Amino acid sequence: MSIRIGIFASGNGSNAINLNSHFDQHPEIEISKVYCNNPMAGVITKAFSNNIPVQVFTKRQLNNGHVLEQLKRDQIDVIVLAGFLWLVPEDLIKSFPSRIINIHPALLPHYGGKGMYGMRVHEAVVQNQEKESGITIHLVDEEYDNGDHLFQASVSLSNNETPESLAAKIHELEYQHFPVVVENYVLRPGQQ
Repeated sequence: MSIRIGIFASGNGSNAINLNSHFDQHPEIEISKVYCNNPMAGVITKAFSNNIPVQVFTKRQLNNGHVLEQLKRDQIDVIVLAGFLWLVPEDLIKSFPSRIINIHPALLPHYGGKGMYGMRVHEAVVQNQEKESGITIHLVDEEYDNGDHLFQASVSLSNNETPESLAAKIHELEYQHFPVVVENYVLRPGQQ
């Protein structure tokens, strides 16, 4: 029986679709559903065009246990956050201990926390004239961007780096590493 992954996403969905492409036809792992908190998100259209079911939910449904019950009904084993902007509630974390994985577009613990996502991160990195940035793939706990790190990869910033050019470099790292790190983590002994 496959390990069933539920993807939580809020935006465009490029990482969600990349994950789905990686696990398409995988013998042990499947992307079962996309759970989205933004009814206007691009990920919804992309998921439907890739035959992935979508569940849209409100903040109230996330916090009152409705989403958790749906995850149980859908028999989800692991949650992967792919551009999901809300804090994950405690009941969800307790129900999926060490089974919620997030990707952050910076080298945590730097440039993390509430409000630090997407272009905001890249703008701050460039403004502070950092020499490098990267991605952090980590487990989720009760605080933003705080759980145990599973993987980091870095890129150097050029002298004329812009937030947009840095974002492109970070996306390449995400596409290259995120599916592999997720795969290795969920398949490791004792994880199923």
